[in-house]
Amino acid sequence: MKSSTRTFVEEARQVPGFSLFDFIHGYIYGRWPYFYIGTALNPPRLLRPLARFADWLIRRREVSRHKDGNGHKPSLPTIADSYHGKVVPLAAATQLVQVNEDVQLTVPEHVVPFAVARDIVMEHPDHIVVLDCPCRMARENPCLPLDVCLIVGEPFASFILDHQPAHARRITPDEAVDILKAEDRRGHVHHAFFKDAMLQRFYAICNCCSCCCGAMSAHQNGIPMLISSGYVCQADEARCVGCGACVEKCQFGALALQDGRVVVDAAACMGCGVCANTCPRGVLSLLRVPEHPAPLEIHELMAQAVTV
Repeated sequence: MKSSTRTFVEEARQVPGFSLFDFIHGYIYGRWPYFYIGTALNPPRLLRPLARFADWLIRRREVSRHKDGNGHKPSLPTIADSYHGKVVPLAAATQLVQVNEDVQLTVPEHVVPFAVARDIVMEHPDHIVVLDCPCRMARENPCLPLDVCLIVGEPFASFILDHQPAHARRITPDEAVDILKAEDRRGHVHHAFFKDAMLQRFYAICNCCSCCCGAMSAHQNGIPMLISSGYVCQADEARCVGCGACVEKCQFGALALQDGRVVVDAAACMGCGVCANTCPRGVLSLLRVPEHPAPLEIHELMAQAVTV
């Protein structure tokens, strides 16, 4: 057994309620991510019954986990209840890869509005591995480059590096920032991902495009795997020259040109900030919206955890 696997086992034993099923699920997900995600996105005909059974089994597990005190079961949950991504603008994503101390906190539900998988436990947060994106790898004509998924902290970084040596490499926090900035320029959205089988915590920042990303595809089809950043785009329409650069970059279809000016569909906007960073005239900016989940800003969460 690889040392990173032993560490994963040891960490799993410390997580309350983390079952053998959860461990097996997490091991399969981390050990064979290309099979796991590729099968979910493009299941071969012979594996479709297995994929449906696995989805049913995971959802039934979530039902048992969410029983109330009287043993009553909720309605059958979706994958989003245990596997979700928080949209983080570039500045917030950059904070996550530049943490210089271990972190252990539970993100409040007003930031990540799910009962399960809300922890941020960053051990050796400067241990960062970049992985070839499993979603892009599953597509026939993927967006490039492939190496854009950032695995942050232990035990995840070492686990992925040990088991995916052909598709992963260790990088520095500064190199991680460079990847985030480059993906932002390409118009790709940063998501901080949490998963129950990954020790019920944050483990990765994925840089996503709507044409390749499985979570964005699920979001487009009504499965709420993605959580708003807490912001929406606002436009100073009088300054807009109608170049359309922001419309082309928006991954959520929240921008359009009308009468030569940009207009924002606030209901569709997830507050990623890509448009604001793209606009050459500074027409667009992000506005905090109190009715949306609060932003995930690690420095602020760490400060709050100290004062509690």
